This record gives sequence, structure tokens and C-alpha cells, in this order.
Amino acid sequence: MAALANLSLFKADGTTTITWTGLQPSSGDGTAAVWKSLTIGNAQAHQPELRLSAREGNSGSSRVLRVTAQYPQIQTDSTTGITSVVRKARYAAEFVFEKDMPQTDVDEFVTQVTGAQATTAFRSYLKSGYSAT
Repeated sequence: MAALANLSLFKADGTTTITWTGLQPSSGDGTAAVWKSLTIGNAQAHQPELRLSAREGNSGSSRVLRVTAQYPQIQTDSTTGITSVVRKARYAAEFVFEKDMPQTDVDEFVTQVTGAQATTAFRSYLKSGYSAT
């Protein structure tokens, strides 16, 4: 198992890097590791968050990994000066790996699926709110 580490990535401009800080490692099956972007927002509820949890599949023959993320839109009320979350963008994905699948195939699957989602074309579909037509 890999140890919790900070995640360095590019912002939407493609040149500015941002770090998502590893705040909480998973304490075992079913509990999530948690990363947050601490440079956004002044309160914890205002910070984007990524979670990864893993558990045994129902039959015990697979591992199930669940990824969730949320990115809040924060707004400051011009009258009261109070900043609050007004909307959230959310993401959820689930990976299921049969335990007897060769690790090289799991590695290739993860690399290709996450790589495909990182392409300019796939990102444009997500940003538009519509699937490819």
C-alpha cells in the first residue's frame, strides 16, 4: 500500500501548479484518505476535497475503490460580509478489480482510463456538461 502523499497538479490555466495536501490517511477498509486544496477558501468547508476509499467486493473476489471529489463555489454577501458555499461541483467514480486479474492488466487499465480522462478532448466534454456527440 502506498503512503499518503501531497498531490501536485496544474490548475485550469495549464501552467500554474497547485498542491492538494494529504490530510488524513485511510485507517483501513471502507475509510477514506482525504486531500484538500488548502490554498482556496478561508474555511475548511470552502476548500476543494478529494477522497479515496477501498474495500473488499461483495463476493470477496474483488477490490472496490471509490473516488469522490467536490469543488465548492464560495461567495461573499456584500451586505453581511459573510462568505459561504453557494454551490458544489461533485465527482464520483468507482473502480472494481478482480483479485485474480494480473497486476499488469490492472496497471494498464488504470493508466489508460485516468489518462483518457486527462485528455483535452475528454476534459472539454466534462466542461461543456455534455457527452461527445
